[in-house]
Amino acid sequence: MTPAPAPLLEVEGLTAGYGRVAVLHGVSLSVAPGRILAIVGPNGAGKTTLMSAVVGLLPRQGRVRFAGAAAGSTEALATAGAVLVPETRALFADMSVADNLLLGTWPRRGDARATASAFRDVYALFPRLEERRGQRAATLSGGERQMLALGRALMSRPRLLLLDEPSLGLAPRIVRDIFRVLAGLRAQGLAILLVEQNARAALDIADDGCVLEMGEVVLRGPSAALAGDPRVIATYLGTGSSG
Repeated sequence: MTPAPAPLLEVEGLTAGYGRVAVLHGVSLSVAPGRILAIVGPNGAGKTTLMSAVVGLLPRQGRVRFAGAAAGSTEALATAGAVLVPETRALFADMSVADNLLLGTWPRRGDARATASAFRDVYALFPRLEERRGQRAATLSGGERQMLALGRALMSRPRLLLLDEPSLGLAPRIVRDIFRVLAGLRAQGLAILLVEQNARAALDIADDGCVLEMGEVVLRGPSAALAGDPRVIATYLGTGSSG
């Protein structure tokens, strides 16, 4: 039997918040290469705070390790291969699709061959981005903007992708397309930490899951087991969304 891969991201006892207000209380989790961990829970549970704290955008207490080393600043983590795609997507509206993608190469800037290869790979995943490569990001549809945000993150050849609410505001068909891409990236060995309002879609694609409530992990386990848990079904899967 093949042993499970060692975790790429390890979070232990993470506490974080805003000013004196603690939002997370001792959260622990791990993600291994080629695995998707879904974080589901109600609005206000601390899911976005978790993502921000993991990548160093918020002060934190506890231990965060990436690739066996203590996690440093947001920039250091990105250079090491951990990249966040925020809920806001954080695109540069007045810049072209191609220029937004180019910004994603900054951890490996100066390598023209690697940049050209990254463009080819992203355009193969999202042909619509290639069709619109000269358009301003502001002119894109919501689904195209999400593709662009994900594509920009992939331009850096990450080892860990942190996705905050990738389905937010998107039509079901676009959500299926995005999640199909995520499944393909996992098959290539990428580790993915997925925060998602649509609990059903998240647990369908994930290998493992955590339910976050009031800043604490209250349930965890294989995603299939969580999807069959009566509490999860009653609270998060009845309408297909965690709200």
